[in-house]
Amino acid sequence: MTPLETSDFTGHCLCGEIRFHGTYDAGHGLKACHCSQCRRWSGHYWAAILPRSLTIEGQPRWYRASDSARRGFCGTCGSSLFWQHDGSDVIDVAAGAIDSPPGLQLLGHIFVADKGDYYDIADGLPQDPAES
Repeated sequence: MTPLETSDFTGHCLCGEIRFHGTYDAGHGLKACHCSQCRRWSGHYWAAILPRSLTIEGQPRWYRASDSARRGFCGTCGSSLFWQHDGSDVIDVAAGAIDSPPGLQLLGHIFVADKGDYYDIADGLPQDPAES
């Protein structure tokens, strides 16, 4: 079996107090989440990478978002940065906080049944009313 190629990434919050770097699988695709929590958290919808490795510099604050997940943000500038499912070692990283992400591509949309009524999704990508 051939090992997957990885790409490096770096990123930071708006004020720079929280910085991070790591690797993710090359060619990784994103799905935009339109659930009500993600819309409130991000201000519109949420898209994140699932890193293979992640190092966080600084101390993000964590908010218990549900019975099964937490969300990380900068306590100084408020930037939404991370999402982590309970019991998982993987911390999802906000695509918008990554510096010049190489090879990231939006592949579809999830939880579109919860999307805001103020916008349409007209990019032709798959739309799942829940999660897949």
